[in-house]
Amino acid sequence: MPKQKARGRLFENRVVVWDIEASRRLFKDGYYGKPLGIPKPKDFEFNAPLVLDLMEAYHLMMRKAITIEDQSGRVLSPKQLQEVCESSYTDFSEKFLVYRKLREAGYVVTPGIKFGSDFAVYEHGPGIDHAPYIVQVMGPDSTMTATSMVRSGRLATTVRKQFIIAIPDRGKKTVEFLRYDWWRA
Repeated sequence: MPKQKARGRLFENRVVVWDIEASRRLFKDGYYGKPLGIPKPKDFEFNAPLVLDLMEAYHLMMRKAITIEDQSGRVLSPKQLQEVCESSYTDFSEKFLVYRKLREAGYVVTPGIKFGSDFAVYEHGPGIDHAPYIVQVMGPDSTMTATSMVRSGRLATTVRKQFIIAIPDRGKKTVEFLRYDWWRA
């Protein structure tokens, strides 16, 4: 029997999956979202709705794993959800390209706001390992000052992560990744 598509409801810039079984399945299938009220779930048997950020929800919608409704219960099209995402994220298309490439490479990608970056990237998943990478998305013509480079490197070192700059090329649908290693002299 094929898996039933999850249903989520959009609330401002989050999507909530109320069905507990669907929530567990999405979380287990790729550590999507966070169970409501459970900051660090230890297993997949939680009894709480799942809260997805817009990037995750859009990715799942594009993979046809979820249907998303607005607050009045109308099903959103991918284009409608993309418009919501574009109004919530600066450079959404570029950031989504990076997010998708990392997911396709097998990484677990979560919002990196607590690290001052776009994404925190795990090799296995939250609760299994710590995110070894923080990723900042920058355009090919963006500049980074020496001060912001040092600030990012020091932050990454302090939280024991590698700082990576992702440079997406929407035209070619490719992403270049620049990883910085910090050495003590």
